Amino acid sequence: MPSDSVSQGSQGVDMAARSHARTAKEAAPDRYPRPLVQAAEAEWIWRQLSVQAMEDGAKPETVRLAVVVGLARASGARYGGLLRCTMSALDLDSGWVTIEHGKHRVPRRHGLDRGTVLVLRRWLRVRQELCAELEGSVPDALLLTVHHTHDSGVTVVAGLPITRQGLVLSWRRFVHRTNARYAGRRPPLPTRFEQVRRVWDT
Repeated sequence: MPSDSVSQGSQGVDMAARSHARTAKEAAPDRYPRPLVQAAEAEWIWRQLSVQAMEDGAKPETVRLAVVVGLARASGARYGGLLRCTMSALDLDSGWVTIEHGKHRVPRRHGLDRGTVLVLRRWLRVRQELCAELEGSVPDALLLTVHHTHDSGVTVVAGLPITRQGLVLSWRRFVHRTNARYAGRRPPLPTRFEQVRRVWDT
């Protein structure tokens, strides 16, 4: 009999705990997927970056980020697909790019509008300058680092394939600069690029 009482008491505590967890979960806002920006806002971001990338003296990081946004706009590709994009995947004369999508790396060809082609041509000139100082073969990856960085005390030269974390930090730097510049005049941009990319995911 006492064992039955203990069992029933344990069940009561367990049910109460599950009920509390369920209530807390329902009360907490969903963390993912986060809300998308409006399509007009995503296009505004693209216009800002594409114009900045074509200005005299544009920073290499700005040009590269404009390429990232332009390719995402054309393809809806995630960071992984963009990082896998190679020089041989581009045909700027015909105006298309081939990107491998998803974990199965399914190749798909996407058309590029004139603005994206112009930004890509500008990036290729920047990219060539970055690779001029490299020793050995030039990476085939389209997106490269634009600064010397430090990894575990070792200096890593610019011009090497960028990592996903590098793209994440680059986007956040742009967001923080832009939000500070337009504070009080525009809604703040999201620090997660995914909330912009998904607008163009077709």
